Amino acid sequence: MKISTLTLLAISSLLTACGTANHIERIAGPNTVVPQHKDGKREGRYHNLYPGKKTYPISCENDCYPSNTHLQCEEGSENCQYIAEQVIPKLNTGYTVRWLGHAGFMISTPNGQQVVFDPVKEQFDSPVALGFKLAGGIYRKPGAWPNKQELENIDAVMYSHIHYDHFNKADIEEIGNKPRYLTPLGMADNFPTGGFNISEMAWYAKTSINDLVINAVPAHHFSARVLVPFIYEDNDKDLWNGWLLEQNGSTLFFAGDTGYSKHFRDIQTKYGDIDVCLMPIASYYSKDDPNWYRYVHTTPEDALTAAQELNCKVMIPWGYGNSSWKMGDHSSHSALLRLLHMYNKMDSKVPLYILNEGESVQL
Repeated sequence: MKISTLTLLAISSLLTACGTANHIERIAGPNTVVPQHKDGKREGRYHNLYPGKKTYPISCENDCYPSNTHLQCEEGSENCQYIAEQVIPKLNTGYTVRWLGHAGFMISTPNGQQVVFDPVKEQFDSPVALGFKLAGGIYRKPGAWPNKQELENIDAVMYSHIHYDHFNKADIEEIGNKPRYLTPLGMADNFPTGGFNISEMAWYAKTSINDLVINAVPAHHFSARVLVPFIYEDNDKDLWNGWLLEQNGSTLFFAGDTGYSKHFRDIQTKYGDIDVCLMPIASYYSKDDPNWYRYVHTTPEDALTAAQELNCKVMIPWGYGNSSWKMGDHSSHSALLRLLHMYNKMDSKVPLYILNEGESVQL
């Protein structure tokens, strides 16, 4: 079989790209926080700002998942669509938010940059996806993945941490090495090779893409890669972040996976009231270890409390949905049912906007 010169050149180019070393920079220094243990068995591993036993301002104890006429479901709280008419807050921030499913968002900034948070197209990286399925885990329906043209126009990809449902190597290879990748400290060595431009950032570090200011901010979580999701081994070799965007005086906050802690107040103290808050509301319960799950994931009422402390002008929840893994939750939309219930019970004053996967809103 004859192979054309053009085919050989294409293969050569592909092999060269795959072998191209990544460019990695570390952004830390004065006025940033690198929360590493200084001595003992965990020397060099990262830790949360506020460890230890938690007390929570409010907890739903009974009847936490009442049905809601605004949620149209095929059965129970599975395979649902939020159908209520909603008033879009008149914020004039210039941000457009599109929910890709689970923790994934595509953001159009006020001046037109395209950035993505925690994109995961389908399943976990191989072979963990297969193992998860064989072990009886939920095999996720694909999310609302950007089309080819959208992928080609991405300016930045931001990851909150290395857990499989937030970081997928196959997706990085599909997105390509045109965007700038921003991560917590230590994450770059998890990337495939291919000439990717990666900035690892300490807490409160900042960088810019043209006039878009990107801040890495604390979260209350942990990191592990090899054994997740079978055993939540607290490895903590790599840091975990939230992200705060600033442009034209408007702010957008992506909390990442996080439990409730004082770090939310710290963020508000440093950056002021937040315009748009993308807040997690799922994966907070397991009958085997409920205290641990809530320790590192916000319940819907924790997310509402955090949004109040951040003085969010609008809160958009995530983590539930038809393309979620339903990890730690009762069903695809149980977390949303609990959020709607607690929003009324707490008489929350933070404006709430609910998206279905694939939907967008201009704020």
